[in-house]
Amino acid sequence: MSFSSDVKEELAEVIPQARHCMIAEISAIMHLAGQIGVSADGGVTIGFNKAGSSLIKKGFTLLEITFNIGKSLKSTDPEFDALVKCLGDLKSPVDDLTLKNPCCRRAFLRGAFLATGSLSDPDKGYHLEFVCDSDAQADQIVRACSDFEISARKTLRRDETVVYVKEGEMIGELLSVMGARKSYMDFENRRIYKDVSNTVNRRVNCETSNIRKTVTAAARQLEDIRYLEEHGMLDSLPDQLREAAYGRLENPDATLSELGAMMDPPVGKSGINHRLAKLSEIARKKM
Repeated sequence: MSFSSDVKEELAEVIPQARHCMIAEISAIMHLAGQIGVSADGGVTIGFNKAGSSLIKKGFTLLEITFNIGKSLKSTDPEFDALVKCLGDLKSPVDDLTLKNPCCRRAFLRGAFLATGSLSDPDKGYHLEFVCDSDAQADQIVRACSDFEISARKTLRRDETVVYVKEGEMIGELLSVMGARKSYMDFENRRIYKDVSNTVNRRVNCETSNIRKTVTAAARQLEDIRYLEEHGMLDSLPDQLREAAYGRLENPDATLSELGAMMDPPVGKSGINHRLAKLSEIARKKM
């Protein structure tokens, strides 16, 4: 199973304690993925236009608990009348009054993710999204995320509006808000490991690059100093340059700091670097 499927499986097991939260969650599911049909004989059919066992399981569980709707339902039943009055027009966003409490907005986001959400594998990248049929639905999800300081954005993809979150920290927060505690811990562990690994790799690459530059510079310095030595120019140089030249010849692998400490009196990294650069300059002019 994918990470996204694991999250949905966990969310399907989360049952709100308060009825108003159950209504908020089933409202999100029905408005984003639900269908209600009434046959000529008054029989009612409720279904979901998005595939997924977690969605179906959670949807029918909430319908039964909240509205006492089982397998058989007629349009004349009071349960059906209560459901229709509560949900309103499924083509419109969920009634804002249904989402007035923070706990209800948490439930709403949980239902929205079950209905139309997906999440990439955190080992490969960070991307969570909700696919909506309308701008109004997308805006409602963006507002609900914003209430929990989660920065969600929307974009058009063909004939659908997609709400997405790409920052790893924000995705982790959204998983926590929706109640996916186990998935949240798994996501955060993998995110932190990935971030630390990337940081270590960047530092190793940086240090490797610095070492390569240092080795290249030292090799060039030795080449220039040996040229001066072979052409009998070292002894005519000022004392400081001559000391630096012989120091480098005798210690080809020393760092600038180590080489500077060998001078009498010792000099800093920039000081010894200046002397070696001057030696190279002299050598290049004579070549």
